Amino acid sequence: MARDWLSVAPAFAGEQERGAQSFVALTICLFPARKAGGVYRRVALLLCVLLAACVGPTQRGGRPSRPAVSGPALSHEPSKRETRLCEAKLDDAGIKYSPLPDRHGPGDCSTVGTIRLSDFGIPTSGLGPLRCGIAQRFVDWVRGPVQEAAAAWLQSPVVAVETMGSYSCRPINSQSGNRLSEHGVADAIDVSAFRLADGRRITVLDGWNGADENARNFLRAVHQSACDRFGVVLGPDANALHHNHLHLDMAPERYCR
Repeated sequence: MARDWLSVAPAFAGEQERGAQSFVALTICLFPARKAGGVYRRVALLLCVLLAACVGPTQRGGRPSRPAVSGPALSHEPSKRETRLCEAKLDDAGIKYSPLPDRHGPGDCSTVGTIRLSDFGIPTSGLGPLRCGIAQRFVDWVRGPVQEAAAAWLQSPVVAVETMGSYSCRPINSQSGNRLSEHGVADAIDVSAFRLADGRRITVLDGWNGADENARNFLRAVHQSACDRFGVVLGPDANALHHNHLHLDMAPERYCR
């Protein structure tokens, strides 16, 4: 029960903060409004209510609304120097990988500054080319927060991760007219499941809203920790297209859903 409270406390606190801000705004406004008479008083009271409704952040945690899906891909293409520095960090961390040649096309798609992860201690299936920066961030996330969440909620370490891929030359949501997905520049990963040392397999599809409370809490914990480390994180609560995976990318925008 204590852990249940901890898992919802940040959201509850955010709602309380927004409520307090609206209450203060309404209280300050009402004092002069009460002194007006007739129709002026009614108009003033209406304006007070509208003011209170506008106070506070529009997204939990202060993150902005989901940006438009039209226009070019947002990721910064890494320079050769940035890629070399990133690869040096992978070497220092004992991560095995293979550098891949830079390629442009088709269209605006590219695989620049990419690598192929070979071994970082936790087998991960489905990965193709990845920009070095997101590869490093992903490894740190799996080795750290994912393992911590597994210990806290499942009492068994994660021994393997399943993904639905990384590089894919396509627009966002595979819908014509949308801007290029971060998958189109190898700067995104779709995570679908986690395998545990005790044999259990926790999937986003079955676990996010499943009957196992600990699995639900684990998935929400790894989702939240991803929001702290990646640019855009989308899960089942984002839309139906993400009902079976967590989308992680390194776009400069910040959005968590």
